This record gives sequence, structure tokens and C-alpha cells, in this order.
Amino acid sequence: MSKYNKQIAITVIASSMLLSGCSLFDAEKATKEIDPPQDVTITEDVNQKGEGKVEDVAGEEAEKNVTNQLYLIDKNGFVVPYTMNLPETKSVAKQALEYLVDGGPISSMLPNGFRAVLPEGTEVLGVDIKDGVAVADFSKEFSTYNKEDEEKILQAITWTLTQFDSVEKVKIWVNGHEQKEMPVNGTPIQDGIGREYGINHDSSDVVDLTNTHPVTVYYSAETDGQEYFVPVTKRVSNTETDKIVSAVEELVEGPALETGLLSEFQNGVELISAPKYEDGKVTLDFNEAIYGSFDEEQKIISSQVLQSLVLTLTEQEGIESVAITVNGKAELMDENGEKLTEDVTRPTNVNTGSF
Repeated sequence: MSKYNKQIAITVIASSMLLSGCSLFDAEKATKEIDPPQDVTITEDVNQKGEGKVEDVAGEEAEKNVTNQLYLIDKNGFVVPYTMNLPETKSVAKQALEYLVDGGPISSMLPNGFRAVLPEGTEVLGVDIKDGVAVADFSKEFSTYNKEDEEKILQAITWTLTQFDSVEKVKIWVNGHEQKEMPVNGTPIQDGIGREYGINHDSSDVVDLTNTHPVTVYYSAETDGQEYFVPVTKRVSNTETDKIVSAVEELVEGPALETGLLSEFQNGVELISAPKYEDGKVTLDFNEAIYGSFDEEQKIISSQVLQSLVLTLTEQEGIESVAITVNGKAELMDENGEKLTEDVTRPTNVNTGSF
């Protein structure tokens, strides 16, 4: 993945007003980045000897407010990105992990139905970033979690840290000692985990895992009437060689009923031609079913459908922008009846509303 969601401009044939349709997309703050401001200096402060170590990622001073995505656990047990404004710091990666600790500074900020992922009392001793690898060193309290939470904890740490441009993989240390596997249930870590490891794994429909590959798609969920997006890594057959097509098909198929996740893709939605990919841009041409419950003559596509497509496809390596047409034409409208002719960039912040 080309830094997954980093500095990615999403060109959907739509206007920026579209993203404001979902309260958890902060359209007013949309930019060409999905990560925290890149003029923030990431200064991490522990190496394997416990000595102070500074890694200046951006070469500039941190701003007064730092916006980070923290991966929390929702009421259904899914690991979910939630965007928060955190206090100024020169150690933004270390701070992000500190806000994952139960009973820590996140406590008064947690949205309804969400919980922190790291055990209470855990201290983040430091985060050392070098050559694309972040070594996160925790105190001994880190090892007191329930085994049922182990993969969720590993996913939350990995996806929180890999939001930063300088981080491709994550290693876990406890009290200065490298962990080749997670300390409670033995989930392998080896030489580090990246986003290719996946998140919220769903292999319920898979018979032969060895003949599959992962694809991460974004479904939606709802808490207290507020909608938010949940990344889910599914397994698709190796006979499906086009990852773009596979991702779209998984979105159209939708989540399993027992997950509690939602999708606004209607039955019958199909790509009527192969995706066109050129210079980081992919063009998807759908049939009229993409309009869903809206009047086809008005050519309206729901914001949730577009948002799911944008979030999903930009998780894939090399995809920097997305265009959507219907029967080869780009005569689309938003839910307010406005023509969607402007470029839309992926919002910097995902899942920002009050729960």
C-alpha cells in the first residue's frame, strides 16, 4: 500500500459537499492527506538501551494541536479509527499510544460504546522509529490483558502507528525486551507487523485459507444514531486476480448479518467494465443499480456508498485517486440534488463526530 492513506488525493467525480452527508467525515477539514499534519515533528525517545533517542521525521516544530487517529474498540468488538485533537507534543506517536490506555487521558474523551485497548496502568516507555520500523516499548502492565483482546490490541497499535509516514511496520517490546510474539496468547510478531496483517479479520466464508489473499474493505456501523466506518479484512480466492474488482465485489456483497455492520450497496450493483488504472487513478464504471434507492433519472449516489468506495480503494497500493461513472458517463448528483463536478479529496479525519 502506498503509505496506505497517506498524502492521498481522492478524485471522485463529486463535490466536497458530498462528504458532509455523513457527520463522521469532517469535510471542512478535508485535505490531500489522511494523516496528522506533516509539519509535525515526530520525536520518539527510547532505543533498545533505554537511552534518549530523537528521530526528527519532518524537521519542523509541532503545531499547538495535533490531530491523530486512535484505534479503539466499539460495542461490537471491532477495532475502529476515531479522530481526536490531542495536545501539542514533539512525540506524537508515543502520545497516540498513551491515549490507547484504559484509565489514561482518553477516559474523558471516549465516545459512547467505545473502550480503550491497552490494559490499565500500562506506560508507554517510548517509541523509537528507524528505517520504517517503530519499536513500541511498554511497561510490564501491558501483559495483563485478556487473551481474547490480543489480536485487537496488536491491530490497534499497528494501525495507530502506521498512520504516520515514517512507519511501515511495528515491533512490540516490554520493559526493553523484544517480543517475537504477543505475551499472553502467543500471536506471532517476528520482525514486525504492518497493515498487510489486516484488521478485524473475517474469514467466516472461507474454506481454504491457504488459497486466499486479504483485502480490506470499509463497512459502516451505527451507535446512538451516529454512523461511522469500520475497516474489515476479508479473504478472497487467489483466482480473483484483480484486487480492485475483489474489493468492490466484497462491498457489494456486504457484511455478514451477525456482524452488525451495515452497507448501502443494493443488490444488482455491478462493474460493467474492467477498472481503468493509470498514474495512480482508477476509474470505476457501474450500472444504474449503484444509485440504490434513489431515482435513477436524477443520477444520485449516496454519500455512504461513495465514502465506502473511497476508503476501501485507497487502502490498496498505488491507488491515489478514484473516479466513478455510470454507463460511461459522469453525470452524477449528490443527495441534495447538486451536480457533482468538483474533485473531492479524502478527508484528513475519519470518524470525527460525537457518539
